[in-house]
Amino acid sequence: MSDALFSQLLATTTGLLLVTAVVQVWRYSLSASIRVLAVQGAALGALVAVLGIERGDAEVLVVAVLVLAMKAVAIPWALSRTATATGAVREQAPLVNPTAALLAATALTVLAYVAGLPIVAVLEGPAASAVPVGLALVLIGFLVLLTRRSALAQLIGFVVLDNGIATTAFLTSGGVPFVVELGVTLDVLLVVLILRVLTSRLQSAHGGIDLDELTELRD
Repeated sequence: MSDALFSQLLATTTGLLLVTAVVQVWRYSLSASIRVLAVQGAALGALVAVLGIERGDAEVLVVAVLVLAMKAVAIPWALSRTATATGAVREQAPLVNPTAALLAATALTVLAYVAGLPIVAVLEGPAASAVPVGLALVLIGFLVLLTRRSALAQLIGFVVLDNGIATTAFLTSGGVPFVVELGVTLDVLLVVLILRVLTSRLQSAHGGIDLDELTELRD
């Protein structure tokens, strides 16, 4: 793969990762957020595949297939089933409005690029220059966690955060070993499945999954 093609594919996949993260703070439809999360997972899988092809590493390509299967298919499917089971359609009362959320996401992205400058200065190559995108995903994931009240929306934010950590790891290390990525991805899938069961139980017991409302409950 030529350097020009590698840089272009790298810019496309990381750009898509960042755009899908920003869209998460703007869209309040949970079904749309889950679809965007699937696109983000596919972009992450494509990024890993690009890194594997550029380095000629078959193990990284296997990891790319694993990432694609888990983050673009399995986890969004589990979240979609959760939304269907709980009847959750939309984030009803976010702590910030869409305009403020977008401004906050923009500020966090700028912060990520500033914080990533020392890493970019130490590492070499096009992959190093994309590291701030991973940091931005982590910060935006935290933003979603802090500003959403629905348990399902917060779970989506958690997955965005994990995608950011994975993006940073792949860009800085040149590829995470298969066993390590398998363990981490399965852990995330397990967390999603456990929280799926919990949110379904919350819906059945209390008629909703708004965490602010649940904190008002008394024994």
